[in-house]
Amino acid sequence: MTRGTARYVAGRLATAVVLLAALSLVVYVGVDLLPGDPATARLGPNATPDQVAVARERLGLDQPLSRRYLEWAGGLLHGDLGTSANGTPVADMLAGRLGNSAVLAALAIVLLVPLSLVLGVALGRRAGSRADGTGSTLLLLTTAVPEFVVAGMLALLVGGQLGWLPATSLFPAGDSPLAHPDVLVLPVLSLLWVSVAYATRVIRAQTLIALRAPHVEAMRLNGIPERTVLRQGVLPAVLPSALQIWLIGSAGLLGGTVLVEAVFSYPGIGTVLVSSVTTGDLPVVQALAMIMGALTLLATIAADVVGAAVGRTRSV
Repeated sequence: MTRGTARYVAGRLATAVVLLAALSLVVYVGVDLLPGDPATARLGPNATPDQVAVARERLGLDQPLSRRYLEWAGGLLHGDLGTSANGTPVADMLAGRLGNSAVLAALAIVLLVPLSLVLGVALGRRAGSRADGTGSTLLLLTTAVPEFVVAGMLALLVGGQLGWLPATSLFPAGDSPLAHPDVLVLPVLSLLWVSVAYATRVIRAQTLIALRAPHVEAMRLNGIPERTVLRQGVLPAVLPSALQIWLIGSAGLLGGTVLVEAVFSYPGIGTVLVSSVTTGDLPVVQALAMIMGALTLLATIAADVVGAAVGRTRSV
């Protein structure tokens, strides 16, 4: 790593710290403005005003917003995500659920990388052909259909009508989702739907640029086999951009995971987030929003760093 690249990376990391601090403020204040009250959610709708007032005081909700935010942010720095409206530490509630969601996202990313790379390079090599035109049109249409719509269609057709796979992705508490692979197929396919299409389009475009580069043309004129040209001339030029789009895509999978999990009743963070918003369990919503926002921010900055590092390496 050159000195300039190291300086850039350090600058982006410093920016990440500032943005994370700003994100925490936006998340806490924004979620606090949502309808609902943790005290009422904990006591139930039949609680008396006096009981609600006592609960709000016990939860610290009678304190100014600024003081509550500082206490919450300080807890985040020490790994404390707060306490749910039902009295359970948020970290304990999310421990297993985060792992389940991570399995879904990881499987989607593992499949996204080879699928998008193979399809993108294949379409780029056949630019202008009927196969490329058909494939590009299908990819464009695919990107227009959200994950939750695909999830609903798969649950209805494949799970409900055909019965090939479970329409709901439930499994015994305490088990790893990997021990029940049949419940993972439809959610993973739903997540891949848009991600593969978007990444493939980008990689196709980068393949076209690489194929027209002078060094690739020189390799072909010298009679070097096409497979070697792809391996030594095209892929090194395509992979940096592909890595960026995969990183950004992995961040986008987080938002898609929430919706897909809700459709399939998968025991991940998505179902917890939906139920917490519905019941007004604000501490859980704040913690999940912060976690997802932070992961998205870090993935985006990682993509920036990769792009800058590659650009500076090429210019040396």
